[in-house]
Amino acid sequence: LGLVQTGMKNAMRHQLALALEGLNQCERTEWVLQWPGQVVIAVGQVVWTAECEESLIESGSSGLQAYVQVLHGQLMDIVGLVQGELLPHQRINLGALITIELHARDVVQKMHEDGVSAVTDFEWMSQLRYYWEDEDCLIKQVDSVFTYGGEYLGNTSRLVITTLTDRIYLTLTGALSMYQGGAPAGPAGTGKTETCKDLAKALAKQCVVFNCQEGLNFMAMAKFFKGLAMAGAWACFDEFNRIDEEVL
Repeated sequence: LGLVQTGMKNAMRHQLALALEGLNQCERTEWVLQWPGQVVIAVGQVVWTAECEESLIESGSSGLQAYVQVLHGQLMDIVGLVQGELLPHQRINLGALITIELHARDVVQKMHEDGVSAVTDFEWMSQLRYYWEDEDCLIKQVDSVFTYGGEYLGNTSRLVITTLTDRIYLTLTGALSMYQGGAPAGPAGTGKTETCKDLAKALAKQCVVFNCQEGLNFMAMAKFFKGLAMAGAWACFDEFNRIDEEVL
């Protein structure tokens, strides 16, 4: 089982490398339909990060203004594809891609409005940034650095990213970098669980959601943690407060 998992992660890394090379060999509108959705989003984010930093280094805030127009044009191209004839899996992939790229464009727009002029400014550092270094994908946010998990997640939709989502991502990645967990709190139905699941998708990690009950004992919890340690997965314990203190 360990060999299968290692093979999957190596295959994902290889696909990312090939897709990154393939991006320069054809039109972007063709490229997004040629590769799996997960790969397209990850490589798209790597390119976005590189181009954003290039714009900031070369022209500062004015460079971002020009880059917003480039991103808007790319977004309109993908919207044009969605309005045409597509296979069902391609439609799901492009739906997720539009969600992520719309947020990417809004981030650049806001950074320009806030006068961000250097790659060391907090507004840029606090974004989830993807880098391709030493034949691997790294994800950085402020001081936290994660290696792309390489878990194959299939063609899935993505959550619309709001300002609150960004703040939760920042808090959770900060906690994870210190080997801690996070406990988002708030009213029912506000998307706490979905936000945790979507961060797992962004980092290509398996996320297991479990609804806690009063009858949960320490043996069941021990089994859970054994499995998580073996698989390197995340767990999201829903209604965590229902577990007895003695069990914890």
